[in-house]
Amino acid sequence: MTTAGTPRTSGNGPLSGVRVVELAGIGPGPFAAMLLADLGADVVRVDRPGGPGLGIDPAYDVTNRNKRSVVVDLKAPHGPARVLDLAERADVLIEGYRPGVAERLGVGPDACHARNPRLVYGRMTGWGQEGPLADRAGHDVAYIALTGTLGMIGRPDEPPAVPANLLGDYAGGSLYLVVGVLAALHHTRATGTGQVVDAAIVDGTAHLSAMIHGMLAAGGWQDRRGANLLDGGCPYYGTYETADGGHMAVGALETRFYEEFLHLLGLDELAPARKDWTRWGELRERVATRFKSRTRAEWTAVFEGSDACVAPVLSLSEAPHHPHLAARGTFTDHGGITQPAPAPRFSETPTTVRTGPALPGTDTEAVARDWGIPDLVNDDLVPDGG
Repeated sequence: MTTAGTPRTSGNGPLSGVRVVELAGIGPGPFAAMLLADLGADVVRVDRPGGPGLGIDPAYDVTNRNKRSVVVDLKAPHGPARVLDLAERADVLIEGYRPGVAERLGVGPDACHARNPRLVYGRMTGWGQEGPLADRAGHDVAYIALTGTLGMIGRPDEPPAVPANLLGDYAGGSLYLVVGVLAALHHTRATGTGQVVDAAIVDGTAHLSAMIHGMLAAGGWQDRRGANLLDGGCPYYGTYETADGGHMAVGALETRFYEEFLHLLGLDELAPARKDWTRWGELRERVATRFKSRTRAEWTAVFEGSDACVAPVLSLSEAPHHPHLAARGTFTDHGGITQPAPAPRFSETPTTVRTGPALPGTDTEAVARDWGIPDLVNDDLVPDGG
């Protein structure tokens, strides 16, 4: 039998009182559930025996912060019934299986809505619930490849640059799932009727490129890498190496920012090159040479306090110590782990990191008590099939 672990998590934040069931997975589903938990929802993660296979110690998986965990074996005789018990008492359920898997396990939308017609059933996949690739395996890099977004990123003479798994999994996946879930929850509260949210990474990532497609149609964007205003093709929007191997990021798009940028570099004579594409090669070379003449710290000091839109490129471990981010508390330390603080911020219902990563199964007794499901604990006492 497991013992009660982390305290109740439905305290602070605008979603306080909202109950969420998360069927354990990896990647965008857990991140979406973390965001809901950060916003104050009581998120109960249903872990499988043996864990989700992320490959790190669960105590360091910050995507499980502010949650509680129970362990349910969905392949055991009592497993689906326990998930349905949770779904009956929940406002939202999130799953990230391949299409049809939840149905085969007995916890698909029809089974859950039979117990709770008001439930918002959120489905997180790469390819979506239908289409020729729906049943195929995949990961972030493949999803963003097909949407055209990966092909936009990187130098024109090199392969596309992989933006970790931030663009697909989290921006095109998790955030769209959360938007969909919150919209559906609003609909439920207005009508009393739940629904299924089909959040596909390919859909969300394509949606992120809406402005670019508009520019492409208008002739203001070339369909190739490194040839446009925002993709590194423009010499005053990109990154430059410094004398010590660091980098500075430049985003001096508007005229007055551009002129201030050149003035601080000591290159005022290049002001006319801003709109002259034939001089962009010269401009880039001159700017690159100037940046290589000093260290990152020296250039940071030069641009400090200016509107030139220039910033040092910091590493993950450096970022929390930047004076602006430190002043805002953009990062926080909880349980010895430095991590991003919850975002966004609310004037009336502030959010916080209330608990560290939920360890698998440690909250079974507390959830059984708080959600009124004593069988969550009783099942632990009876061997499968007993």
